Amino acid sequence: MSRKSTAPVRICVLCLLCLLGAPGCGYSLAGRGSFLPASIKTIGVPTFGNRTTVFNLETMLTQKVRAEFIGRGKYQILPQNTGVDALLTGDVINVNIAPASFNPQQLASRYAITMTARIELRNMRDNTVLWENPSVMFRQEYEATSGRTATDPASFFQSDTTALERMATEFARTIVSAILEAF
Repeated sequence: MSRKSTAPVRICVLCLLCLLGAPGCGYSLAGRGSFLPASIKTIGVPTFGNRTTVFNLETMLTQKVRAEFIGRGKYQILPQNTGVDALLTGDVINVNIAPASFNPQQLASRYAITMTARIELRNMRDNTVLWENPSVMFRQEYEATSGRTATDPASFFQSDTTALERMATEFARTIVSAILEAF
């Protein structure tokens, strides 16, 4: 056999070996792995703190985080801070609402809500921090003109609530993914 005729065979064998070795490469589907120690079975998620004037934001965030953990199905999520293997605590530090764009009459037509929070997951068995982010930030924009006029208060508060709901959902997904997948 000539040297040229064995080259394609060698390439095929090399490709086959690469394919056989690929399952052990360390990659996994997002949302399927877990970075937490195997000893953690229950996670306490008490209501987060709220250092802002935005009413009930801490309740919305806490409920979304609990639901996201429950949706992952691996851990028992409890609302208390005692009798659990790990404890997730959080504080909403700041919420800022500012105009993001203006219409030709120089009235705000779009607003941006920016929220900053402090989050910590602690192993209660040895009191060590498993994951933390002292200043996680989320931003959501919304149109201010969904009502009759840009200055219509009902329009502003309805849009504001919808934007907060979207931001809370994004917050929960991001935090739970970061904790479970060690990002």
